[in-house]
Amino acid sequence: MVDAGGGLRVQLQHVADPVFSALQSDRNRILVSSSRSQLRPIGGKYFQDVFKQAISHSSPAAAVALATMQEAMKPQKHAVLVQDENQLLENALRLLLQELVGAAVDAGEPVMQYGRSIDDSDNSGGLITRLLDIVLYLCEKSHVEGGMVFQLLEDLTEVSTIKDCKEVFAYIEGKQEVLGKTELFGRGKLVMLRTCNQLLRRLSKANDVVFCGRILMFLAHVFPLYERSAVNIKGVFNTSNETNYEKDQPDDVPIDFNFYKTFWGLQEHFSNPAALIPRWHIFSASLTIVLSAFDAQPLGDDDSTSHQLDEGDDMTFNTKYLTSSNLMSLELKDPSFRRHVLVQCLIVFDYLKTPGKTEKEAARESLKDEVKVLEDRVKRLLESTPPKGKDFLKSIEHLLEREKNWVWWKRDGCPPFEKNVSERKSSIEGTKKRKQRWRLGNKELSQLWKWADQNPNALTDPQRVKTPPVHEYWTALAEDMDPMSGIEAEYSHKNDKVYCWKGLRFSARQDLEGFARFTELGIEGVVPPELLTQEVRLKVHGKSDKSKQKAAKKGDDAATVPPSEENQVLSTLQFKRMEATFF
Repeated sequence: MVDAGGGLRVQLQHVADPVFSALQSDRNRILVSSSRSQLRPIGGKYFQDVFKQAISHSSPAAAVALATMQEAMKPQKHAVLVQDENQLLENALRLLLQELVGAAVDAGEPVMQYGRSIDDSDNSGGLITRLLDIVLYLCEKSHVEGGMVFQLLEDLTEVSTIKDCKEVFAYIEGKQEVLGKTELFGRGKLVMLRTCNQLLRRLSKANDVVFCGRILMFLAHVFPLYERSAVNIKGVFNTSNETNYEKDQPDDVPIDFNFYKTFWGLQEHFSNPAALIPRWHIFSASLTIVLSAFDAQPLGDDDSTSHQLDEGDDMTFNTKYLTSSNLMSLELKDPSFRRHVLVQCLIVFDYLKTPGKTEKEAARESLKDEVKVLEDRVKRLLESTPPKGKDFLKSIEHLLEREKNWVWWKRDGCPPFEKNVSERKSSIEGTKKRKQRWRLGNKELSQLWKWADQNPNALTDPQRVKTPPVHEYWTALAEDMDPMSGIEAEYSHKNDKVYCWKGLRFSARQDLEGFARFTELGIEGVVPPELLTQEVRLKVHGKSDKSKQKAAKKGDDAATVPPSEENQVLSTLQFKRMEATFF
């Protein structure tokens, strides 16, 4: 006995025949609900009867879904089922679905159209469609467990034929927006992925190409781009894709049969580049022979137009090469065929240039030079292959460059790279304040103009701009240079770029000799010596005096510059170096 709040529930297991399956035994399970003086069975069979009655009417799912569930759960009338109730309801609905499919097969009708009356509109479905609509509505509104509808869809595809599966999948595509909601799809995405993969395994890649494409497009829509289940994380190659060609030489072969075998033997290497390194010498030798054959038969514009397909023949491309030896001479003259082979070479080279993750793959580094030589040769052939060889090569290089981003993304563990679009703020909170416009461009100039407008003498006042004497200006830095002042180096005025810039401009106008010392002694050398203590003066200007004495001893051979010109040249050079230092 279990206390369920609204009443007492006693679970009685009916004695089942041992040959019945576990699923069939759920049909015989009965729950008796006791609330005051009312008793009502709410077991799996009762659930089936209630939902069977609901889907017999053509009412919209939103109008009958919740009422149907509450009718099945009387007298409690829960709006949300608990775990045990969810499981019981799911088992009952799966049995009901199985019963409806069996009835449709016996009647010889399509599964999704079974039970549809003549009076129904063209858009309305059969009994199974209405059942799925009701369950989907309950899942969307969180009345039942969200993965229930995905489980029913999986069961339906497993017991349906390929023809019926197309109609089932059409229903899934029609409900794509609802099924793809985050809160709902998160509960059943693994079931949906399993369902689609099982369908793809059942389909023929040759006869059901369109259906396979619909399934893949659906998966691409509902799963995010960074979903790991859709990525070949380990980089496994499809080695089962074999290219069959003639092994024995037939009679009357129009070409060299050894070249024929060498050419098609490259496909064995292309199908598994991971195993290429131990056989690199065989591969490089075979590829060199093929490239030499391409060089010996250059293609012109006439070849590109003669082999160009008409617009109506775009659907005649084959997924496999035609490997007959009788076609070899024609294929070598086909620009499209040559491009396919050369692009395969570039893809393999791009793989070999990618750094390996393990020590076994580190052997790629030793092949870089050889790969580079072959790659340049292949690119030259692609560039000379008409039509528009240069544009085609540029497009291929662009694609391979983008492919590197995906390779490194997979190696980093496929981190999410999607960013949520920032929500737009409301018109009240998010209204961007208009930037204030100033009359003269900024606040300071506009304020200055305002003061001058109010006081006409403001700009002509001699006290407004006052240039201090150079000795007075450098006093602050001279005090910082004195060790007795105890000022730390990081707080010195020499670290203030604005202070140094102004001081150099003052020195360039008032003390040209001090300004000339900037190149040799730095900003501290510009400070007038009379402002410094004797100890600091010897430390800063001592080296300068020695260098001047050495310069004076140099021969009179060197050409001299007139004093006025020397000062002008020196001033210009020092000013440029000063700008490069501080800005």
